Amino acid sequence: MPGPIRSLPPPSKRRKVQQDSGVVQSIQRLEADLTHAATNNGSLNPLADLLDLTLELNEPQDTSKAIYALYRVFVLILSNDKLSLDGDDAAKVVKAWLWERLNSYVEFLGGLLKDEEKILRTSALQILFSLQKHLSTSYSKTTPQFHISHFRKIVSYLLLCPPSMRTGDSGTRIIDADVLNQFYETWLSVHDDVRWFFLRESATLLGTTKSNTVPYLATNLLSILERLTTFPTEPSELNAWWVAEMGTKPPKSKHTSKKGSAEAESSDEEEKKDDGDDDDDWRKFFDEEPVKADPGKPKPPGARLHKLTIHQSLHSLTSHRAVFTRAWLTLLPKLSTDSEAGKSKVLATRALNVMHRGVMPHLTRPVLLMDWIGASVDFGGTVGLLALNALFVLMKEYNLDYPSFYTRLYTFLDRDVLHLKHRARFFRMTELFLSSTHLPANLVASFIKRLSRLSINAPPAAIVMIVPFTYNALKRHPALMAMIHRTDVEDPSSDPFLPEATNPLLTQAHLSSLWELMSHKTHYHSGVSTLLKIFSEAFTKPSYAMEDFLDHTYGTLFDTEANRKIKKEPPLAVEMRKPGSLFPVAPESTEKSDAREESTEDNDVVSELWTFS
Repeated sequence: MPGPIRSLPPPSKRRKVQQDSGVVQSIQRLEADLTHAATNNGSLNPLADLLDLTLELNEPQDTSKAIYALYRVFVLILSNDKLSLDGDDAAKVVKAWLWERLNSYVEFLGGLLKDEEKILRTSALQILFSLQKHLSTSYSKTTPQFHISHFRKIVSYLLLCPPSMRTGDSGTRIIDADVLNQFYETWLSVHDDVRWFFLRESATLLGTTKSNTVPYLATNLLSILERLTTFPTEPSELNAWWVAEMGTKPPKSKHTSKKGSAEAESSDEEEKKDDGDDDDDWRKFFDEEPVKADPGKPKPPGARLHKLTIHQSLHSLTSHRAVFTRAWLTLLPKLSTDSEAGKSKVLATRALNVMHRGVMPHLTRPVLLMDWIGASVDFGGTVGLLALNALFVLMKEYNLDYPSFYTRLYTFLDRDVLHLKHRARFFRMTELFLSSTHLPANLVASFIKRLSRLSINAPPAAIVMIVPFTYNALKRHPALMAMIHRTDVEDPSSDPFLPEATNPLLTQAHLSSLWELMSHKTHYHSGVSTLLKIFSEAFTKPSYAMEDFLDHTYGTLFDTEANRKIKKEPPLAVEMRKPGSLFPVAPESTEKSDAREESTEDNDVVSELWTFS
């Protein structure tokens, strides 16, 4: 009889052991007895002894040998079909006992994901997923099956991070980086069935768990989802399966509810038992609204999401987008309810960083994020800017109506915005938000006037950003050119600008001038004063690339001046001064000057003190 199919990676290196310890000899003896018993239908009682021995070991190398020995034994038991639910009462008792041993073994492996030894963490994760494949294959006798109960345990171990039974509680419940990398690179980003079930089960676990009891659950799930940058966009991309049986083509769904194949009905019953009441199926929420049938057009193909079997859902791109959407919609509110305000901002920033590129394009309805993103704007700072960027994407690409967008953006123009570390990000995004030529001129005037007013107390590096930003805005809106040519508004008391107005459409900035910005023509820094000359020339130059100005700091400005090559030596003038005097003297005849010098040469002590050569 051929041996079971190997699903673990082959050993990279064989190590020579000079002399096995007594523990290792016991493991090998118990494994040999169990292998013989599983092959010849003998007693499997030594399985309890091997499991108890594994739970008592302290040395990492001994534990590694024991868990792999148990793995080989359970794979052999599964390949001989000793864990199926068929058989008489006596057989069912034995199988129930075997299931208890297997559950204890899996629970021990789940704790090893937080063990102190890295090799045990990675080995435990490999064994857990290998058992997932063998368990699913053993149940796929007639129809393809994915062993959901075992996979739910894997998800809970990854997100809840229970302590290791070998070393005890490590004090942290955050998923380790090596476990996270291995899970993502080996399974989540590669296999479509693993990704689909993980998204579904993680959302269920997060939704049924109270945040105050396990606050680290949302953090661990975010650490995994923010790395999920690869997502199928075409049905043909659903072609990689960890459980090979799930890759077979499913039967076509029946559009008529009264007519369906017996296989589809049985699969539906299994899914109802697994997911609960079908009347409250979460998949109904992500179904698109039914389109009224046109008598002149054929009915579009496809079935409703909540009527698909699990096998059919795995081969449906819409179903993958639905579980992805549900996972994010369940996670995002949990990030904002953290008891620590600082931690909430950090988590929200991480989520918003991947929102517009890695999340929105794959959602069934991106506008569902509107409430959470709108609430994130209230955080202000970097979080608020990222939230505004996400809102802008929703408005531009998904037709979201958000009338107060520019009012919220205008509130970010406070006295601190030009001094904070996210200054460059603010200018980059504001340039994008104001890039449309269809915006009202008085709205754009409010932004450049407010920045001009703030530039009075701004550092040179910030003024260097404001000048090209203003130049680009004036080129897009020629109606605002009067703001740099108007000279009758140089007195702040007569400035019609209303700085206290919160609505940028009501500030009357278009009636004012940019006298604050023009005052920097005499700035102490030559780079700033030189750059301001652009407003005195004809506006024939192309728009500035803002990226060329966003990285300037005091250090970069100093290095630029210090390393500047002098093309022409500056002229020097020597003024005639009285010896010992700090002030130049009026031109006199040479004879009088010589006579005065001779008369004071011997008697003027002060002059001698001021003579250095």
